[in-house]
Amino acid sequence: MLIEHIGHAEFLITLESGFRILTDPYDASTGYPVRKLEADGVLVSHHHHDHDAVENVTGFPQIIDYAGVHTFAPDVRVTGIMADHDDAGGTKRGKTLLFLLEAEKLRLAHLGDLGCLLDADQLEALGQVDILLLPVGGFFTIDARQAAEVIDQLDPRIIIPMHYKTECNADWPIAPVDEFLKLFDSRQILAGAQALRVTREDLDCHPRIILL
Repeated sequence: MLIEHIGHAEFLITLESGFRILTDPYDASTGYPVRKLEADGVLVSHHHHDHDAVENVTGFPQIIDYAGVHTFAPDVRVTGIMADHDDAGGTKRGKTLLFLLEAEKLRLAHLGDLGCLLDADQLEALGQVDILLLPVGGFFTIDARQAAEVIDQLDPRIIIPMHYKTECNADWPIAPVDEFLKLFDSRQILAGAQALRVTREDLDCHPRIILL
């Protein structure tokens, strides 16, 4: 499995078979350069402009934007799990989906715009997570300290932070990724990698936190 962070909450996940899954494609209003990427499947956590720009995806992808169990291929399964986009039961910003991707004997979770800690039902649905794509910037999502609590809840092997302030969205009221990274021992962190290639067999060989 090859994982590339395009920007914000958008990742391109390419399986050994060549099957490509794109998460939460953003539009130009985010400030990030828009890349026209080809995908076979697209996961949309919620219909806000910075997460659902499927018009920028090429090919003929299957789009998943609702809860339930979905099968992209016989050995590629995605589960969408409903969650709150805020800490007030969704009354501020609505709902978001958490996605669990099961492929190549790996379990990868993308937590969308999660706005609060996980409840018992969500934890049960996610189960053991190997790779966690986790919002950390706050304001629109959980912040750095809440993200650390979610890590304690799920105990994933690898964490990749997302949805934080960069030079592209410098005017957004969210925190830079450093606010999250400083909560951890620097020896646990690998920063600046272009992509992550991981298999079940080498899962334990990677640093715990990887900043792409």
